[in-house]
Amino acid sequence: MQSILKPLLSMVLIAGSAGAAQAQSPFGKPEDAIKYRQSALFVMGQHFGRIGAVVKGKRPFDKAEVAKNAAIVEEMSKLPWDAFIAGTDKGKTQAKPNIWTEAAKFKSRHEKLEQETAKLAQVAKGGDLDAIKAQFGETGKACKACHDDFRKKD
Repeated sequence: MQSILKPLLSMVLIAGSAGAAQAQSPFGKPEDAIKYRQSALFVMGQHFGRIGAVVKGKRPFDKAEVAKNAAIVEEMSKLPWDAFIAGTDKGKTQAKPNIWTEAAKFKSRHEKLEQETAKLAQVAKGGDLDAIKAQFGETGKACKACHDDFRKKD
């Protein structure tokens, strides 16, 4: 598992590392923070989608593959939140401005997502497809709740 996560995390960290030495933000520029969080959310979404394909019967169930994807989703769910910093409400982003005016609610939403992804990773290790389906649904609800409140519609 470590060998899979290291390259993924490295890619995401590179996106946010330019200018990390600047004192005001580990991201240097607001654009770097936006790229970082978008990268983390993109990778998380890709692996969540792979589990979704299994849950929907579009891909065959492979216990090890689902567990691997769930572990990646769990790790990636921890990353984007520190990149929602001042100045990142403008530019190429789908973040709604209320992320910053309703910070406690936003924090509650992303903490719920982290909890649900941790549960998904745990359930996936067990290999019970019905349990995975149920927890996938709960994790999806956590994603949707945050998107409904804090993400601009395309």
